[in-house]
Amino acid sequence: MKFLEIDGLGQVSRVGLGTWQFGSREWGYGDGYASGPAHAIVARARELGVTLFDTAEVYGMGKSERILGEALGTERDQVVVASKIFPIAPFPPVVRRRAAGSARRLQLAKIPLYQIHQANPVVPDSVTMRGMRSLLDDDRIGAVGVSNYTLQRWQQADAALGRPVVSNQVQFSLAKPGPLSDLVPFAAQENRMIMAWSPLAQGLLGGRYGPDHRPGGVRAANPLFGTENLRRVAPLLDLVRATADRYDAKPAQVALAWLLAQPQVVVIPGASSVEQLEFNVAAADLDLDEDSVTALTAAAHSFDPVPAARTLVDGLREKASR
Repeated sequence: MKFLEIDGLGQVSRVGLGTWQFGSREWGYGDGYASGPAHAIVARARELGVTLFDTAEVYGMGKSERILGEALGTERDQVVVASKIFPIAPFPPVVRRRAAGSARRLQLAKIPLYQIHQANPVVPDSVTMRGMRSLLDDDRIGAVGVSNYTLQRWQQADAALGRPVVSNQVQFSLAKPGPLSDLVPFAAQENRMIMAWSPLAQGLLGGRYGPDHRPGGVRAANPLFGTENLRRVAPLLDLVRATADRYDAKPAQVALAWLLAQPQVVVIPGASSVEQLEFNVAAADLDLDEDSVTALTAAAHSFDPVPAARTLVDGLREKASR
């Protein structure tokens, strides 16, 4: 396992475990999963050196936090647990109450990394960060992070907090390479951390799907899996597969390794089984050469997906023609 050293957090594993599916029935993660596989996955993650575990109060409406806290057991104080406040009325007293609720569900006296789940369009960070700063001052959290913030909003959050906001959790993958333009350089310059959520684009980068083999279930609603986008992403997926063949790896591992080749980036894929967790963690040991990284980056920038509205219209037309 490889690590980043982040102020206020210590050593953070480059591959973490995202737990948003814990307790989410739409992914088939029900009560049986919570009491069995989830515990086995978390235990194996610790054996493999994973120190970063990401959750949020809205994941399963608190279930993810409870499951994660129980699964970590006596090791919950030895890792970087990252949770998030959903910014509804994020005034300082509300921030403090909601942090206390997350800490209680996680069975932690102190949350190592407490993040704002997304920017509130009405309430400025100058208000919200007063609550976060009081949590820092009272040693209730170890560091402050944000999620889904633009670079400008991240810098405004910095100024509002009066100290570094150490991380920004954003959608980032070969299919969504936008953070490369500004967030990654900023993190590299300032020793911050980019946490890549959906690093495999909900499985798109695993190479299983194409125009003639589209997924069902939750993935079917993702515009990336529309017929036209599956056509457009084919050159990128072909390169990912070819790179995987050269390294005797799997396409999804190459997609994760490309992210880990970027400075100050960690990935937080989910895992539905111990085997999937082990598969993801193995990507930390896959060192892509510079030419491979450059080629994959160029292919990522060349992928130009159609917007969600067109995907919806195309889907309706496909159904009408059947």
